[in-house]
Amino acid sequence: MILVLDFGGQYNQLIARRVRENNVYCEVHTITDGKVSADKNIKSGLGTEINFSDIEKLKPEGIILTGGPQSVYKDDAFLPDKKIFDLNVPVLGICYGAQAMTHLLGGEVKPAETSEYGKTEIKISGDSKLFSGVSKETVAWMSHTDRIFKLPENFVATAESESCPVAAAENAEKNLYAVQFHPEVLHTVEGQKIFSNFVNICNCRRDWTADSFIEDTVKDLKNKIGAGKVLCALSGGVDSSVAAVLLSKAVGKNLTCVFVDHGLLRKNEAEEVEDVFKKFDLNFIRVDASENFLNALQGVTDPEKKRKIIGEKFIRVFEEVAGKIGAIDFLVQGTIYPDVIESGLGKSAVIKSHHNVGGLPEGINFREIVEPLRMLFKDEVREVGRKSGLPEKLVSRQPFPGPGLGIRIIGEITADKIKIVRDADAIYREEIDKAGIAGELGQYFAALTNMKSVGVMGDGRTYDYAIVLRAVLTSDFMTAESAPIDWKILNKVANRIVNEVKGVNRVLYDCTSKPPATIEFE
Repeated sequence: MILVLDFGGQYNQLIARRVRENNVYCEVHTITDGKVSADKNIKSGLGTEINFSDIEKLKPEGIILTGGPQSVYKDDAFLPDKKIFDLNVPVLGICYGAQAMTHLLGGEVKPAETSEYGKTEIKISGDSKLFSGVSKETVAWMSHTDRIFKLPENFVATAESESCPVAAAENAEKNLYAVQFHPEVLHTVEGQKIFSNFVNICNCRRDWTADSFIEDTVKDLKNKIGAGKVLCALSGGVDSSVAAVLLSKAVGKNLTCVFVDHGLLRKNEAEEVEDVFKKFDLNFIRVDASENFLNALQGVTDPEKKRKIIGEKFIRVFEEVAGKIGAIDFLVQGTIYPDVIESGLGKSAVIKSHHNVGGLPEGINFREIVEPLRMLFKDEVREVGRKSGLPEKLVSRQPFPGPGLGIRIIGEITADKIKIVRDADAIYREEIDKAGIAGELGQYFAALTNMKSVGVMGDGRTYDYAIVLRAVLTSDFMTAESAPIDWKILNKVANRIVNEVKGVNRVLYDCTSKPPATIEFE
């Protein structure tokens, strides 16, 4: 196991993702001893708060210190216990983690004369194990306002950029490594090589797989739930479907899957989901709550409020169903790691509250919410689904958020707007399928803006909505690049939408990466 200590940066979940790509298990935790900020109740990503004694008991093969928003030299800086550098295990500090290592071991960190943000050319010097096989000149992702001015004793610089003389440093004898850039994001061209090298330095066995995850998870679920009754919030998407299969393996007929049609699904989706899951050996219930959801969302324009309303309505529908079918002990959700991180935990900022995380109401009439996929990224979930016996068509299905089209409509949600975006999205998906490029895209969809513009149709003036098409390339859904779809395809989609969807006279294509944008619009 490699232990990731979280200091509140936005990319921290990707570090765990990169480690797992090497088939090595890792956990993310917040350390609570050492010099800690005034906020003593810091909650981190996937894990719990731990102290130095807990770390000793875990006996990790390596430790990674993540990025974070603070400055290590300030009085309220959130810093690890210095004793972690004496555990005789390799330690990798990333960005803030590199500065924390430097600061605690006697070096000096100060504000940089020139901040760096974005893709940066760096030059590797020397024969560092961490950079084995990495090009001497490569591109890395920088995001910092402080930098290392003086290295601790026995440390040497191993990389530099134009504005940062110490882009990386190490004490090879003690296996302590520091990098100012972020190897975890895809923008760092050879970042995965760096993580692979660190795994080698840690002498990890690389034996953590989807099969081992399924075995361990089913065993844990059996122990946790026992003879309890379980209700699974089934959307028909990849995440909730995989969660349902894992629970089915663990508790069998004690599982009831409830599919809530909230009226914000894609075209024909409710019928397709029901057709798929009626073929499985599950207790399946479909509930049409579309009118209930639409009434609750009437007049609401704030995206966070939308998500929270949808999240609460989901829970209340599940509670109502549970009341009809008898006592239910556990509610199962297909929450995955990106949902948790973006909903804002610990020192990390709230990007958007996912309906099944930040959107949950305080009072819930279940003994506990069970989230068996909470530690997995999207591609890991897909692989677990394949290994669990789900059909490829379902496993490779396009991601669809729980709030559905509600967060693909900017501004107030109305029945007319739902029809517009639903029809436009169906045309877009149909043409992507016809072009044979669906498998190349991480996610693609149409969204309805709150903007109206003047147009001309049939020699007459129109004043209608603009549709935005979105398509991204991504493996982890935490970073993404806009997909360069052929203009002929986009032109055909635009022509069809304008001609076939009433209320639309303009079609745009979103060329923004993540970051700075998110994949969804709200």
